[in-house]
Amino acid sequence: MDKPVYLETKDLVVGYDNVPLLTGVNIQLHAGEIMTLIGPNGAGKSTILKSIVGYLESLGGAVYISGRPVKELTAHELSLELSVMLTERMRTELLTCADIVETGRFPYTGRLGILSDEDRVKVREAMDMVHVWDLRDRDFMQISDGQRQRIMLARAIAQEPRIIMLDEPTNYLDIHYQIELLNVLRRLVHTRDVAVIMSLHELPLARKVSNYVMCIKGDGVVAAGSPEEIFTPAIIDELYDLEPGTFDPVSGNIELEEL
Repeated sequence: MDKPVYLETKDLVVGYDNVPLLTGVNIQLHAGEIMTLIGPNGAGKSTILKSIVGYLESLGGAVYISGRPVKELTAHELSLELSVMLTERMRTELLTCADIVETGRFPYTGRLGILSDEDRVKVREAMDMVHVWDLRDRDFMQISDGQRQRIMLARAIAQEPRIIMLDEPTNYLDIHYQIELLNVLRRLVHTRDVAVIMSLHELPLARKVSNYVMCIKGDGVVAAGSPEEIFTPAIIDELYDLEPGTFDPVSGNIELEEL
């Protein structure tokens, strides 16, 4: 691929309290590409994402953003490169949904955080993109979990990063909004050359939306490749210990055992 590499990890080691959970994680994410991490609960997908962005200190290896070691980037420089949407719920007091999305523009506003007319246009565009402009005056804490998820995606879009990182972004969303969210990500990838890295539990969606899939289990990466290479009975059955169930490569669904 001749597009630039926006995110790279080399022999990354992640874990907690100086105890490695995963070792040898090597990622190369290009502009205009969607990479999805899949694997069972507790395998370490979220740990990888948090370690890349620095929410957790990595235990070894290196992370590069647009060719620069992430440890050398200032918080402001990192915010121009990367926006993050994790599973932890943001706690706010008396902030509207528009207020939340506007925080995505803070890397561009200077110390006073005063939005320009251009910033407000970017906020409106981002909220329109995920169909939440009608929520702009609602208290962020008084809307549903699914609505909050969409507001946080609008905030990430308003930030205009090169990379968007999402941890289980389809949580709390019904199937309509799951599809809508993933279609928004696809449009960003194709129209703005954004790079996306995320974790997903919904295998049929991961299969359809991803350019590259990484399987996490045990102490590291057990398989990585295109969806065509990954979504096979041999890999998926082993990754999720499906026996006596099976993965159907035609439908992309998990089949129960016959009774």
